[in-house]
Amino acid sequence: MERPVNSLINSPLLYNYKKVYCILIFTIFSVFTISAQDLKLQSNKKYTIDTIIVTGAQSFNEKTVIAFTGLKVGDRIYIPGEKLSEITKKLWEQSLFSDIAFYVTNIKEDHVDLELYIVELPKIKDVTIEGVKKKKKKEIIKDNNLKGGVKITKNLITTTKNYIKRKYREEGYLNTQVDIITTPYQDSLDIEYSKHFKVVIDRKERVKVKTIEFHGNEALTDKKLRKAMKNTKKKSFVRFWKRSKFANNTFEEDKGTIIKKYTSSGYRDARIISDTLIHKDEKNIVLNIKIEEGKKYYFGDIRFIGNSIYTNSQLRRVLGISKGNTYNGVLLQERIEDVTDPEANDLTNLYQNNGYLFSRINPVEVAVRNDTIDFEIRIHEGKIAYFDHITVVGNDKTNDHVIYREIRTRPGQKYSKRNVVRTIRELGQLGYFDPEQISPNFKNVDPNNGTLDMEYSVVEKGSSQIELQGGYGGGGFVGTLGLSFNNFSLKNIFNKEAYKPLPMGDGQKLSIRAQGSRFYQTYSLSLTEPWLGGKKPVQLSTSISHTIQYFYDPRTNDIDKDRRFLITGGSVGIAKRLKWPDDFFTFSNAISFQHYNLKNYNTGLFTFGDGESNNLAYTIGLSRNNTATNPIFPTSGSEFSITAKLTLPYSIFSSTDFEALANEREELDETPIGHEDYIDDTERIAEIDQERFRWLEYYKLKFKGTWYTTVIGKLVFKTNAEFGFLGAYNQNRGIPPFERFYVGGDGLGSFSLDGREVIALRGYPNQSLSDIDGDPIYNKFTLEMRYPITLKQLASIYALTFIEGGASYSDFKNYNPFQLNRSAGVGLRIFMPAFGLLGIDFAYGFDPVLGGTKSNGWETHFIIGQQF
Repeated sequence: MERPVNSLINSPLLYNYKKVYCILIFTIFSVFTISAQDLKLQSNKKYTIDTIIVTGAQSFNEKTVIAFTGLKVGDRIYIPGEKLSEITKKLWEQSLFSDIAFYVTNIKEDHVDLELYIVELPKIKDVTIEGVKKKKKKEIIKDNNLKGGVKITKNLITTTKNYIKRKYREEGYLNTQVDIITTPYQDSLDIEYSKHFKVVIDRKERVKVKTIEFHGNEALTDKKLRKAMKNTKKKSFVRFWKRSKFANNTFEEDKGTIIKKYTSSGYRDARIISDTLIHKDEKNIVLNIKIEEGKKYYFGDIRFIGNSIYTNSQLRRVLGISKGNTYNGVLLQERIEDVTDPEANDLTNLYQNNGYLFSRINPVEVAVRNDTIDFEIRIHEGKIAYFDHITVVGNDKTNDHVIYREIRTRPGQKYSKRNVVRTIRELGQLGYFDPEQISPNFKNVDPNNGTLDMEYSVVEKGSSQIELQGGYGGGGFVGTLGLSFNNFSLKNIFNKEAYKPLPMGDGQKLSIRAQGSRFYQTYSLSLTEPWLGGKKPVQLSTSISHTIQYFYDPRTNDIDKDRRFLITGGSVGIAKRLKWPDDFFTFSNAISFQHYNLKNYNTGLFTFGDGESNNLAYTIGLSRNNTATNPIFPTSGSEFSITAKLTLPYSIFSSTDFEALANEREELDETPIGHEDYIDDTERIAEIDQERFRWLEYYKLKFKGTWYTTVIGKLVFKTNAEFGFLGAYNQNRGIPPFERFYVGGDGLGSFSLDGREVIALRGYPNQSLSDIDGDPIYNKFTLEMRYPITLKQLASIYALTFIEGGASYSDFKNYNPFQLNRSAGVGLRIFMPAFGLLGIDFAYGFDPVLGGTKSNGWETHFIIGQQF
C-alpha cells in the first residue's frame, strides 16, 4: 500500500524489545516527519478528527481497534502530540503487532482524516520439528509453548533457539545448530494471519574433552584434581563406563568438587581464578583451569560452647579431630552433620538420637594465627522433644496393627532420628508399600513445649504375586503355577465380606504352588505368620508338599511310570528377632520331615530301587539383615546367614555294625558285570544301602553373606560369598544320596526333586559343574554392579553387570577355594508386584564344564522368582 507524504508516525519494530526506547524513537520520528511536511500541519495546534480508519494486515474488527484507542470523530487533539504517543505505546504493550503507525490522509483547515496502520503478528498454525526423536519433540513443544494460536515474535524464536541449544550443550553437543523457518499458511478459509512453524535441529557431533590442563597447582597433582571431577572426564580408551562429554552445569559442579578437594587437604583459601574452554576442532575441546591454592592450614584449639548433656571428651570422641591435624573443612562439616548419611556417627545425630530435635550445632572460626585456625563448636541444645501423636496415612488395604507393630516411634517417647530412619526401613521391608514413597512427615512441631506429631505416609502396592513359568529342564517342558498372597488375613478366611478377591491386610503369607512335566508333579502349600500372638516379632512358618517323580531315561527321552519316586514332607519353623547383639539379628529353628518312597526306581544314587528313606532334621540358623530400604533394590547394608541342618546320630543308638556293612559293600562292589554272582551281589548291595539310608544321618552347614554399597549416585555395588558342606557323623555309613549340591546354570533346573540344592552360576548349563550324583562341598563368589532404570510402583527395573566364580568338590582333599569356574556378563531385572521377579542374563563361561576341554562360552539365562 502506497503511503502519503504527510505520514505522522511510523514506529520501528525495536519496541518489541525495549518499549521505552520505542517511545523515544517515535518522538524523534514525529519531529522529523513534521519538518518534512509542507507546513499544512502546524505545531502546538489542535485539530478536529473528521474520520478514522484502520488499515494493514490484521484480523481485528475496525470498530474494536478504534474503541481501544479511545479516539473518536470530533475529538480535538494536538498533531503531533502526547495523545497519539500514549495510544501507540498502549498498542505496543499488547504484544500483538509487528508495526504500528498513524497517518494523516487529508487536512482541511483545522480538520484532519486519520489512518491507523497496524500489522498483526502472525500466529502458529502448526509446528514441525526435524532432527530429533518423537519424545524430544514433545518436550520442546511443551517447554516453549509452541502450540496453535501463539503469536510468533522475535522473542519466541530467540528463546526457542536458546532453549534447544542449551539442552544439547548439557549433553555435550556444543556445536548444535537450530534454524526456525516460518512460512505463510495458504488457506482461503483462514482469515487470520497464520504461519507454519518449522524447527530444524542439527546437533552435530558430541564434543569430547581431549584434555584437562591445570595451572598454578603445586600441592595437588593434575591426576588428583582430574579424579576429583566426577562428571567431566578427558578422553581415555581404558574408561568405557564414563563418557568424556562436556556439559556446563556439571562442569560447574566439578569446579566445586575441586575446591572441596583442596579444602579437605588443608587449603581453605583455594579458589579457581579462571577456566577457559578452547575448541581444538569440531569434536574436541581443551579445558584450562587456573588455580590459586593459598597456604596450607591446620586445626588449632577446638572448644565446645553451650554443651551440658555431653562432656567435652564425649563430643571430642565423636568429632574425631585434634589440634595439629591438617585442616579439613569437609570432614569438619561431616562430623557436625553428614547430610549424605542419616545414620552417620556425627554430633547432630548424637543429640537427635537422644531426643534433642531442636538442637543446633555450628562450627565458628574464632582466630586465625599464621597457618593455624581456632574453632568454637557452638551448641544450642534446646528442649528434649517428645512424640505426641503417631499416625499413618495411605494404607487402604493393610490393617493399621500390621503397620503400627513395625513402627519404632511411640507416643510419649523421646524423639530419636535413628528410630524414624529404622521405621522407614521396616515399612519398606514389609513389601506391601512402595519403598520409594514412604516418608516421615513432621506435624505440629512445638519447640516451646518440646512436642511433635509424626505422620508416616505410605503408598500401597500390589503385594500378591502369580508365578507362571515355562521352560525346558531335564529333557522336557516344565510348567509352574504359583500363587503368593503376601498380605493375607487368615482370621477372615470365613468372612465372605472380606473376599476382595481374598481376605487381605493382616500381614500373613499364603503360598500355593504346583509344578509339573511329563515325568514329575509337585504340590506345596505354606503359611507364614510374622507376629505369632500379635505382640512380639516371632515368626511361625509351616509347609507341606508332595511329589511324584517317574523314571526318565535321558538317552531315549522315555518315561516309565511303573518306576516312580514319591516324596511327602512338611516342616514347622519358629524365628525370633533378637535384641542382642542388635535387633537386626534373627534366630530361627525348624523341624522338617520328608518320606522318600522308591518303587522300582533304580538310578546311580539309589541302589535300592524298592525301599524307603526318612529324613527327620532340625535346622538352626542365625541371620542378620540391615539392608535399606527397598528389598528389591537395596542400596546399603548387608545380609548374612549361618545355618546348620542336623539329623539325629542314629549310628550311636543302632546295634547295626556299619563298619562291617561298609567293608562287605566294598567287596561286593568289586564283582564284575557278567559274573555269576553279580545279580545276587547287586541285590545284597541294595539291602545294605537300604539299611544305611532308612533314616538319613548327616549334618549340613551353610554360610551366605551379601553386602551392598552405593558407589556414586544410584550405582550400587553388590558382593556375595557363600559356602556349603554336607558331612556324615559315621564315615562307614557315609553321606546320604540326598541333600547334595549341584552347581551351574540359572538355579531353576531342579527337575530331580531328591532334596538336592541347585546353586546358580551363570555362564554354564544347569548342574553342569558338579558330579552327576552331586557333591558335598561348594563355594561361590559374586561381584555385581547394579543401576536402576526405574523404581516405580508398577515396575522396578534395574540393569546389572557381574563377574562370579564357583565350584563343587567331592571332599576336603580336593577342596580349593581358588579353583573356580569363572564367568562374566550383563543382565536385566524387572520386578512387577503381580508376577514377582523376572530377568534375563547373558553370561560367558571362561572355563569348561565337567568333562569338557574348552571354555563353555555364552549362555542365556531366564530368571523367574529369584535373585542372584
